Amino acid sequence: MDLTPEGELFLQYATQILDLVTRSEEDVRERREGLQGTLYIASVEGCGPRLFAGWISSFQKKHPHVQYNLWNGNTDDVNRRLSKGLCEIAMITAPYNTEECHVLPVYEEPWVAVIPHGHPLYSEENAPVKPSELLPYDLLIPSRESRQSEINHWFGDSEHPPVIRGRVAHMMNAYELSLHGVGLAIYPATIATIVRNRNVCVRPIDHPEAHASYALIWDKNHKLSHVASEFIEHIKAAQSHESSGRVSGNGSTGKL
Repeated sequence: MDLTPEGELFLQYATQILDLVTRSEEDVRERREGLQGTLYIASVEGCGPRLFAGWISSFQKKHPHVQYNLWNGNTDDVNRRLSKGLCEIAMITAPYNTEECHVLPVYEEPWVAVIPHGHPLYSEENAPVKPSELLPYDLLIPSRESRQSEINHWFGDSEHPPVIRGRVAHMMNAYELSLHGVGLAIYPATIATIVRNRNVCVRPIDHPEAHASYALIWDKNHKLSHVASEFIEHIKAAQSHESSGRVSGNGSTGKL
């Protein structure tokens, strides 16, 4: 059935009225019982789980009735989940799609090489390693499609490109494969948190562009729920507080 122009206008007004009624009911309920609802989140590994845990912990103290649904995957999977409406807020690593998403940078950390004991590049001091030193060896890199070109850039105009032995979607897989000598895992520095002994070393990549940048993203074409909007404002306030603390503490803003 096709609507006349008048019918389209009436439908638009009716939809706005229903939306207003729904929001009014939610406002009344929240005034009586506090903020409620389920927050659907998707995140990459690396520092994502740690950051979300801290934000959720402090948010829960203010809004104890909110529930959480947290999903983890690589950046490509997280982007797909956001585009399908399966989550409202996501955390990914750069690059970001600023045309379709709002982007809030939240953290930055270096890329590292995970090297097993007995390997020629093993270093107990975890000293930085130059990309050129990695060239003769098999590498394991994250599975995101754009990651290979980013890593290739570190090697500049080398005569031979790096040997990519495998693409790995999860941090624990990267660690275990490196531990068993399959290749050197190239991963954000958070991978060091799962290293429990000296069977591997974790060496920062010595290159000015070898850093992983994390950001929160949410769809520009999707109207956020009240709980999601409040959570984003909570994170912005936390980021502002942390930045102010760094400035007053050491005179510099440092890295996100």
